[in-house]
Amino acid sequence: MNLDYPITYISGISVQRATLLYSELGIKTCNDLLNFFPFRYIDKTKFHAIKDLQPNSSEVQIVGKITNVKSVAQKRGSRLVATFQDASGSMELVWFKGQKWIKDSLKVDVPYVVYGKLNHYNGSFSIPHPEMELVTEYKKKLQTKMQPIYHSTEKLTNSGVSNKLMRSYIQKLLQQFYDSIQESLSNNIIIDFKLMKKRDALLNVHFPKSQENLAQAQNRLKFEELFFIQLQLVRKKLINKAKIKGFVFENVGSIFNQFYSEKLPFNLTNAQKRVLKEIRKDVASGAHMNRLLQGDVGSGKTIVALLTALLALDNGYQATIMAPTEILANQHYIAVSELVEGMNIKVDILTGSVRTKKRREIHENLEDGTLNILIGTHALLEDKVKFKNLGIAIIDEQHRFGVKQRAKLWAKNTLPPHILVMTATPIPRTLAMSVYGDLDISVIDELPPGRKEIKTVHRFDSNRLSVFKFMKDEIAKGRQVYIVYPLIQESEAMDYKDLMDGYESVAREFPSPKYQISIVHGKMKPADKDYEMQRFVKGETQIMVATTVIEVGVNVPNASVMIIESSERFGLSQLHQLRGRVGRGADQSYCILLSSYKLSEEGKTRLKTMVDTTDGFKIAEVDLKLRGPGNLMGTQQSGVLNLKIADVSKDSKILVAARNTAIDLLQEDPNLEMEHNLPIKNTFAKINRNSKIWSNIS
Repeated sequence: MNLDYPITYISGISVQRATLLYSELGIKTCNDLLNFFPFRYIDKTKFHAIKDLQPNSSEVQIVGKITNVKSVAQKRGSRLVATFQDASGSMELVWFKGQKWIKDSLKVDVPYVVYGKLNHYNGSFSIPHPEMELVTEYKKKLQTKMQPIYHSTEKLTNSGVSNKLMRSYIQKLLQQFYDSIQESLSNNIIIDFKLMKKRDALLNVHFPKSQENLAQAQNRLKFEELFFIQLQLVRKKLINKAKIKGFVFENVGSIFNQFYSEKLPFNLTNAQKRVLKEIRKDVASGAHMNRLLQGDVGSGKTIVALLTALLALDNGYQATIMAPTEILANQHYIAVSELVEGMNIKVDILTGSVRTKKRREIHENLEDGTLNILIGTHALLEDKVKFKNLGIAIIDEQHRFGVKQRAKLWAKNTLPPHILVMTATPIPRTLAMSVYGDLDISVIDELPPGRKEIKTVHRFDSNRLSVFKFMKDEIAKGRQVYIVYPLIQESEAMDYKDLMDGYESVAREFPSPKYQISIVHGKMKPADKDYEMQRFVKGETQIMVATTVIEVGVNVPNASVMIIESSERFGLSQLHQLRGRVGRGADQSYCILLSSYKLSEEGKTRLKTMVDTTDGFKIAEVDLKLRGPGNLMGTQQSGVLNLKIADVSKDSKILVAARNTAIDLLQEDPNLEMEHNLPIKNTFAKINRNSKIWSNIS
């Protein structure tokens, strides 16, 4: 028997039902069904005596006999009532639907196991629509202790595929295929980590005899799942380093040195110096660099990116910086242009709003090599954009680009350019190990000296007048203020103040000509948006009312107050990004989180976390626990962490052990050729055949 057979090989699953299971749950083969794990269990290890039942009992299990069955009239129709008795007393079992069929199937004076939700009314107990099984049948089954509960869909339930039916399919599958289940780990690993054997783990995860057996089974399956992901990532990283050649930047030349000694606006932090060393070592090695640079908001990633680009220029190559929005691309363009002013370096920008004539000029300059650094948005990925010799591609806020988009940069050259991906959204260590396990990771974990920590407070909507007074005090000191709203237009489903309403109330409180207000949102034309942004940057307006378009890429050192309206509507990483728009100058900065009184527990946790810490990594850990890895990475990364049983936030110890094991294994046996590693090799080959989720660039 082969677990790759379609599920129609299991008795009782028709072609029609198999089609439904595939469309609803993605279950196609026997192996898919075997790895469709329960998400919770009902503990049926305990049996209750009727005399010991308590009014607050929820779900109970009792062994006894039916002594009497009758139909009882009620206001609308009738109900079927059976008297159920054990050695200690009696109670009622009640049915409101399917009475005729149930009455015909009930056996009097025969032992049953009854399970259901307990009702207590007028001093007596009853169970409506109980689950019932003859004791003789109950003893024959695998699930005698803890009952597995599987995820389902409305369509499956309506088509008669109940949880009970799913259990019966998996029971039949285990009975038919148990001997065909092959071990996937080596004996060495099983012994070292005291792991359960594969077939026993699969049996016990579906039909555990005890909590202890279940814990051992889950531990084994979690380790295996994370181990093979890490094996794939670590192996890919080693192959890339060995096989994919990169341009060699052997010179730290006059361009880099001139900038470093004459143009650098401040001394680099130790963290920036460390990261630069790591990058220089990579690009000089002859191997291809694929590095993730993490750094909190304001930690100085841009200057590291520019110095890396200058290394490329010193060695005769071009550089590009790609950003997810025009605002951020413009921000980089202005910053880089100002920093290299007076040096013989040509910098240009390419976005969707660049006119045709200018585009042609950029294309020509790129191809003849006179353009050194090109900054832009997705427009850089167009086929028409051809470099003479692209040496490094720097991708900012990389989580906003899909894998395919990033891989397009590789096609711009015969040799792939070095890749530096940057994010100001700190990624928890465990998640970075999983999603970016094939990249080298650098972290700037130090803010430039002189930066003051942003003071963050949470205020309810009723405190708005005192918030307005605080704004006026700050503006009187010459400071500027952001006010950010979650919505652009009124939504009937949500009672949050939208941007336009907010703008009007702010305009009433801060009338012109004494106060000037900018407004920016996603529906504006790029030119209008840029005009409003520039007014704020130049200090012509004191208040910017905006949506989250300003989340990344706005750098106004004079802005010292960030007010986030309906802050409970934002995710933690968004709140952290928005807060990072202030605190860029030497003045004390503030972030005020406004919310309604209606806060969910998760909403309270998010706002409390923001008030308690400005550490992006701590915030990311809380975010991971609240949202899970899939949501944290966004839709572009879906599939990368499509885990069946493990959870990277809860199973971090297992993840670290799995990664270290994979590294040690590949150092000892890179091609998995040793006899004791054959089970791993076979499983790994199978996973690679069935899963094409890993591309050339993370």
